[in-house]
Amino acid sequence: MTPDHQSKRLVSLFLCGDVMTGRGIDQVLPHPAPPGIHEAYVRDARDYVALAEERNGPIRKPVGFGDIWGDALAALEQAAPDVRIINLETSITTSEQWWPDKGIHYRMHPENAAGLTAARISCCAMANNHVLDWGYPGLSQTLTTLHRLGIATSGMGEDLEEAQQPALLSLGAGRRVVVFSCGDVSSGIPPSWAAGRDRPGVDLLPDLSPTTARHLGKRVAALKREGDVVIASIHWGENWGYTVPRAQRDFAHALIDEAGVDVVHGHSSHHPRGVEVHQEKLILYGCGDFLNDYEGIHGHADYRPDLALMYLASVDPTNGQLVSLRMHPMQLRQLRPHYAYRRDAEWLCGVMDRETRRLSSRTRLGLDGESALVLQWD
Repeated sequence: MTPDHQSKRLVSLFLCGDVMTGRGIDQVLPHPAPPGIHEAYVRDARDYVALAEERNGPIRKPVGFGDIWGDALAALEQAAPDVRIINLETSITTSEQWWPDKGIHYRMHPENAAGLTAARISCCAMANNHVLDWGYPGLSQTLTTLHRLGIATSGMGEDLEEAQQPALLSLGAGRRVVVFSCGDVSSGIPPSWAAGRDRPGVDLLPDLSPTTARHLGKRVAALKREGDVVIASIHWGENWGYTVPRAQRDFAHALIDEAGVDVVHGHSSHHPRGVEVHQEKLILYGCGDFLNDYEGIHGHADYRPDLALMYLASVDPTNGQLVSLRMHPMQLRQLRPHYAYRRDAEWLCGVMDRETRRLSSRTRLGLDGESALVLQWD
């Protein structure tokens, strides 16, 4: 920890987008679930492994639990963030009750969940469009598995009360990180997945209106105390494209202006979107995928979905304001992240700088000597 961190006692966060450890990634781990899947063109999850190998070479199996994180493990070790938060976009289960009205189903064997502890994940945001792919039994087993491993969850539960409970991550000395996880139908979450008083499901936002922001603000106010950093982790928006809808921007601003949120952690897009600093607080509109089995799938090459970002933010817990943000670029190859080449980091920095400036003229991005993207703002 630097002297600056010690004097201010900043809270350091690791955030990333979608972590999809089911399907192909699950198949290369030591305890794969049955490979049968229910997609229109692919019936065996091992086909995604074959596509990845066809593109980038053989993968020696089984892959170690930590190996699925590739170079990200070393980067995390060096950064030593206080908390590590991901959007976990898969069901951890042996359930065979696949959701019949969905075209894609992600499942990871519970014994492979050690892959999450290998990266010392603190909290999984769960309000997304894949956590119920294997039905309500899959939901229950997912929660049981994560809690048994000591990983906090938010955004999903056996009823609405549990689904709306935030994760409370204690840092000692009276400091906490509080994580609310919510989803929006724009990300593909079926409305039937909304948790109810007597129904399991996810914390699905009714809309992105000011009223909804105020309701979330009441939940924040009920438990936020001095020294807390409150994160709203939201699954929203389409998979492709850089445009941030006005409704998302207004909702993110309302969460900061009126609801007491300090960091908005947005995800769902398959590639990173622009970053904004609003009232000195961080908004990530779309973090992009971080782990997936897409590398052998063609299409959308202009967005470079093989490039991922690790978001490392420092926040002052006395006021929730952003102090610094560094983003480490990774390239997904052989079903794991690798440090991106300098030329790829430069390309990604250029795109992110362009999109960040479109959101606010007072923000910009540059590349440092370690090929990390560094956010600057006035």
